[in-house]
Amino acid sequence: MLATAACVTFSLEAQTALCRPPAPGSVVAEPEQVRSRNGLLEFDLNFKNMQDADGQEEYCYQSSNGGRSPTLRVQPGDKLVLHLKNSLKLEPGAVNPMPHSVGMPIESPCADAQMTASSTNLHFHGMNVPASCGQDDVMHTAISPKNSPFTYHLTIPVDQPPGLYWYHPHLHGLTNAQVSGGGSGAIVVEGIERANRLVAGMHERTLVIRDQYLIHPNSQQTGPGLTPPVFRDAEGDILNTGTGGGKPSRDLSINFVPVPWPDYPPAKILSRPNDRQLWRVLNASSLTFLDLQIVVAGKPQSIGVVSLDGVPIDENGLTPDRVFWTDHIFLPPAARAEFIVKGMPAGTQAQFITRSVDTGPAGENDPVRPLADVVVTDQAPDLLALPSSADPRSRPSQIWIGNVQPARTRKLYFSEQPSDPNRPDSPTVFMLTVEGKPAAPFNPHQTEPDIVARQGDVEDWVIENRSTEAHAFHIHQVHFMLTQWNGVAVDEPFLRDTINVPYWRGPGTPYPSITLRMDFRDPNVVGTFMYHCHLLEHEDGGMMGVLRVLPRMDDRTN
Repeated sequence: MLATAACVTFSLEAQTALCRPPAPGSVVAEPEQVRSRNGLLEFDLNFKNMQDADGQEEYCYQSSNGGRSPTLRVQPGDKLVLHLKNSLKLEPGAVNPMPHSVGMPIESPCADAQMTASSTNLHFHGMNVPASCGQDDVMHTAISPKNSPFTYHLTIPVDQPPGLYWYHPHLHGLTNAQVSGGGSGAIVVEGIERANRLVAGMHERTLVIRDQYLIHPNSQQTGPGLTPPVFRDAEGDILNTGTGGGKPSRDLSINFVPVPWPDYPPAKILSRPNDRQLWRVLNASSLTFLDLQIVVAGKPQSIGVVSLDGVPIDENGLTPDRVFWTDHIFLPPAARAEFIVKGMPAGTQAQFITRSVDTGPAGENDPVRPLADVVVTDQAPDLLALPSSADPRSRPSQIWIGNVQPARTRKLYFSEQPSDPNRPDSPTVFMLTVEGKPAAPFNPHQTEPDIVARQGDVEDWVIENRSTEAHAFHIHQVHFMLTQWNGVAVDEPFLRDTINVPYWRGPGTPYPSITLRMDFRDPNVVGTFMYHCHLLEHEDGGMMGVLRVLPRMDDRTN
């Protein structure tokens, strides 16, 4: 038994306190940090909801200390024991959006008999842990408010890459609402300074960018220029204007400081003069693509990317201390980047912005907008610092995935259609289909997987987009490498778990595609888990499939 743990329990005051966001324009504060000790992080987390002044539903993970969405910090090899209490309350008159059985026998230790609008669960996004009950199962785990706290027992793999991961609800039909309302938090696997010595000793900053329904939906844009007319799709989202301006589909926040339409009062990031920092940035949006940039006096600043989706960009140590310098970083929903921000002189006024993203004629409008003013001042608060020295990370024993020939190639495609063929404005059915099978939305009652793979194999998946809006492909439990873009080989030896698939430009043009090299060599991937679009209303609307990874042929027993 491990002797010491970072373990906290609920207080009555913490359970009844409301998780209210800071005011627009507030200073961006670091999330509460909860660290493992002596190989164990045992932690209580309370998931609750409330309505804001405009009647919007907000969701909140709260620690016993009252902190909102604490960052969980673990070492490779640690035990993570998380007790999740579901304290959600369904408001009087609220409609259960998708009541259905979760498809498991009632006697399953992970399944409540009936999923309701107040059920929830947790997904440990990007972690290479088994998709089994009490670990990272999202297909059958449904936690009801009437249940006692549900306990997750995870062992962080000793070879888990050091970097930024996250946790969020993942219950089919409810994910969009619970994540849009604030249900997300960061996980940091320590040791990035061992993978890249250039960041050793740097101050680090964790920034979680979330989206939510517009706080001021009826406000008009101010300033020069005309506001393009607002059109909405069948789900009520504002369609892409293609102009880089206009009303966004969702408001953004940065560490819960809202930056609302129409004036976008920026949050404030306070930084010490000439302080070179490592920023860990998570796009926890349910729907919004980000194209992040730091601007000084109208000029983009170089940032040095060291990690994507939790994995250092060092090709399993083949290119140690690698930094990719760029002036912007594109993050689809669920993606993460960790990058070096150069120190700035005192008095510098910089802006952290997201550029506009063209998501296609059927996509949502993601205009240019500020997120935060970066104010360089001696009065900036202290930040956590990475260890100034560390032993180099051990080289993984597996061959770099880019040097492995795939065992097979599969083809999948995104598509959409109105739920009522006679009504183009009816709600959209979203689908992610294996080539050769009939297109259909995900069926939560299905018992057979869409794809069967074998542990130990490496595969190429061609993902095609047959819709006129962009999608964000994500797969649980594993990472992949992009090898081709529209059939053309690319040299991007980086691992990801989420990637953009560009939109189709319509009849007469080819379907865009990406080719991904999937890595099923880790024994932890044996089991049944999901792949889907990480635009969460698309996922909830059926754009999801089931993968089953069988044991290696030589691991089977009679």
